[in-house]
Amino acid sequence: MIEISLSEIADLTGGMLHGPDARITGPVVIDSREAVPGALFAAFAGEKADGHDHAPGAVERGAAGVLGQRPLPGLSVVVVDDVQAALGELARGVLKRLPKTTVIGITGSSGKTSTKDLIAQVLERHGETVATRGSFNNEIGHPLTALRAEATTRHLVLEMGARGVGHIAYLTRISPPDIAVVLNVGTAHLGEFGSQAVVAEAKGELVEALTLEGTAVLNADDPLVRTMAARTSGRIVLFGRSPEAAVRAAEEWYDEEGRARFSLVTPEGTLPVSLRLHGAHAVLNALAAAAAAREAGMPLHEIVAALSEAVPVSRWRMEVTRRPDGLTVINDAYNANPESMRAALDVLARMSEGRRAVAVLGHMAELGAASVAEHEKIGQHAARSGVACLIAVGRAAAPLLEGAKQVGSWNGECVQVDDVGTAVTVLGERLRTQDVVLLKGSRVAGLERVARALVEEPQA
Repeated sequence: MIEISLSEIADLTGGMLHGPDARITGPVVIDSREAVPGALFAAFAGEKADGHDHAPGAVERGAAGVLGQRPLPGLSVVVVDDVQAALGELARGVLKRLPKTTVIGITGSSGKTSTKDLIAQVLERHGETVATRGSFNNEIGHPLTALRAEATTRHLVLEMGARGVGHIAYLTRISPPDIAVVLNVGTAHLGEFGSQAVVAEAKGELVEALTLEGTAVLNADDPLVRTMAARTSGRIVLFGRSPEAAVRAAEEWYDEEGRARFSLVTPEGTLPVSLRLHGAHAVLNALAAAAAAREAGMPLHEIVAALSEAVPVSRWRMEVTRRPDGLTVINDAYNANPESMRAALDVLARMSEGRRAVAVLGHMAELGAASVAEHEKIGQHAARSGVACLIAVGRAAAPLLEGAKQVGSWNGECVQVDDVGTAVTVLGERLRTQDVVLLKGSRVAGLERVARALVEEPQA
C-alpha cells in the first residue's frame, strides 16, 4: 500500500483515531500472524473469534496501527462503525491517489480465476501488476487486493465474484474499472440467483460502472454477455470465436495433451499462439486476456509471447501430473459448476485418446431446484465423452450416475462412494497404468485430497 498516516485513514473511513498518529508503510492484514513492520491490522469481530483480541500480537510483530470497532489500551486504533465498510472506503480513497494505475475488473460464471491469472501474467511484461490472489474476490478480499497497489503499480487486476444482485456494483464503487471483462453467464449459483437472467443482471453491473473513457471486453459467443453492450457508456471490444469478434481465434487445433494452438486475430494483425494450458475453454480465457492487454496498451507480439508462456497459477485448477508409472492425474478440484464440469470432461476426453478415462466427480453446489437435472446432464456428458469409469463422491453426486446410465450406448462402470477416503480405496482397486484420471467437484467435496493421494502417495 502507499504510505499513509492513521489520521488520513480516519479521514478516508469516517473514523476517529484513538492513540498517537503513525504512518502505515506496510500492507493491510486481517491475520495478526501476517503482521510486519509498518502494517495496518484490520480487526474483524467474527462469531468464533474477535480480531481485537489479537491486535496486541499484531502490534508486537510490527503493525503500526489498527483498524477496529473500539479503542484498545496502549494501541493506535482508527475506530469505525464497520470494519468491512471502512476497508472498502480506505481502498477507494487510496486508488484515487493512483491515477496512473489501470484497473481491470473480471467477472463471469466460470473461468474468472484462470482468466485473471492469465491477464496478470500477460500484463506483468508490460509493467508492475497487482492481481487478486486465488479467488479472493469478495467484500473483504477485494479491498485487500486493491490496497496492495502502490505508486509504481501500472495494472490492478481484480476478480469480482457475486452471490446476488448488487454485489459487483458494491465492488466497483471501491475500485471503478477502466477495463471491464465479462466472460460468460452460466448456471453457477442458480440456487442463490434463481435464473440466468438474474445472473446476467448481476454480472452486467461491472460494465455499468465504466465511464465514457472505459472499455467493456465482452464474450461475443455468449448472447447474454453480448447484450451487456447496451448497459455501458464505454467502448465495446468483443472477443471469442465468432467472426464478429475484434479479438478472435482462427485455425484452432489441439495437441495430444489437449493444449490449444491457434492464430490470434486482431485489428493490428495475426500471430500464432501455443498455449501451455489444457482445454478448449483456455482459448476463450486467452482471448479475453489478449483483448484486455491490448486495451491496456500492450503490443500484439508481447501479448502472444506472454500467452504462449503462461502456466496455471492458482492451485487445483487443471493441474496435470504424470506419474512415473504412466498414470495421468488432472486435478481440477477447486470448484465446479455445469459449465466448468463440461469443460473439464472435454479436456479428459482429449487427453485420454487411446487411453482409459476415469472421472471422479463430486457434486456441484448451489444449483437449487435445478441440481438433480444439472447433475444428470453432466453424467450424460461424461458418458458421451468416453469416460470408462465414473465415480460419484457423496450422496448429492448420485444423479451423475443416473445421467450416465441414461446414455444407451454407454457401457462404462458406475461407482457411488460416500466420502473421499472410500474414493481413494476404490480408485486403488480399479486404476491401471496409462489411465487418465479427472478430479472435479465443488469445494465441499474435497477432491483435492484424492489428487494428493494419487500424486504424493501413489502406493496407498
